[in-house]
Amino acid sequence: MTLTMLTYTLLTDPAPLEASQAGRSLSKGKVYLVVTNNHKNVDWLRIEVTVPAGNGDGDLTPNIGEIMPKGTYTHTHLNDKVLSPRIVRPVTFQRWQDTNTFRATPPDGAGNFSPGDYMVLALENITVAEAAGLAVLLVEEIRPTGMGFESSFASVPLMKAAPKEIPAPRDFRPDKAMLDVGDPLTLSWEGSADFDYKIRFPGGDVPIPPGARTWSPDAAPKRATTYTLVAVSRTTPQQEHFLTTTVQVRHPALETLTATTGIDTPWVQGTTDATKGRVTFTDAGVAIFDKSAGQGTVTAGRASVRGVNTEWVQGRSAGDGWITFPVEGLKVHRKDDSHLTHLDVGYATHDIVKTRIVRGLNDDDGWISFRAEGLNIRRGRGTERGTLFAANTELKE
Repeated sequence: MTLTMLTYTLLTDPAPLEASQAGRSLSKGKVYLVVTNNHKNVDWLRIEVTVPAGNGDGDLTPNIGEIMPKGTYTHTHLNDKVLSPRIVRPVTFQRWQDTNTFRATPPDGAGNFSPGDYMVLALENITVAEAAGLAVLLVEEIRPTGMGFESSFASVPLMKAAPKEIPAPRDFRPDKAMLDVGDPLTLSWEGSADFDYKIRFPGGDVPIPPGARTWSPDAAPKRATTYTLVAVSRTTPQQEHFLTTTVQVRHPALETLTATTGIDTPWVQGTTDATKGRVTFTDAGVAIFDKSAGQGTVTAGRASVRGVNTEWVQGRSAGDGWITFPVEGLKVHRKDDSHLTHLDVGYATHDIVKTRIVRGLNDDDGWISFRAEGLNIRRGRGTERGTLFAANTELKE
């Protein structure tokens, strides 16, 4: 076999080419055959490149018809060891009929390959075969001779690497880390199209349409919520990834709250305008306010306390009597005015009782008044003197 006069070097993009894999996007690449002349001038008629087709480990591609060939010839010239401007010319490089061979021909039918010149024969848009391994391209170099032409051959290998693992999705994030109630929310991420995505959240999950890398819930969250991005490949073996992000809500709405060690908060407030009373925790205890920020009311069936400090106490109805607490002791008032009224008790024990009169329970009962000299006993409603009844009375005078 005649040795080739030209030198053939193979480059790929990416390097190395990566074999395709079922269930994911097809692996695409380019092959560049660089032809150089390291000797004297070489006349050439054509250069043919045969590509092994199929999905085996020795094949380059199963889709020969998709390959896009392109060729250029670059003339370089050294003048007194100074590189002159390069001249780049197109080269006809195309698939030969329906074969696996791509044929390069010079523009004028016959070409002269000068020393230092180079030609690039590119095969673009290659779908790489599924099996990893070594694929060998066969190059036939055809040159003119006095008897017609002669051919010489070169075998140029390239490696197809096993497919790498699909890069994991990343940067799963909300557009806002803190939301007010009712604020819209958008979640975003970056990731390969070789995954099927869905987002899980309390109450369910939602599949993501192909190509989408953002998602917004139908309803904004009412409380702090954790969302999980699930990415599952369609390959065998299957790849699965989970990414989480949590969104906080400034004024969360909770269905229930159970705290096992306590709650630290400056105040608690109702949720609607009608019930926006507030309980505030002070260094002295608790302060109760109504929805207008005025002092509020506590309603309870029963209270057990060690002490009560208050200006007055009244019955539950507006017309009930009320009690005030002056420095001297207490005063009992009637209804909603300041007049003193009576105190009814079943039995009373006192160290001292100060009063102007003492009377029976009925208006017609007798009454006792107290004078400086002693006491007077009266009868009925008038001022007539009454009668003192006793089983035994001893008077000195």
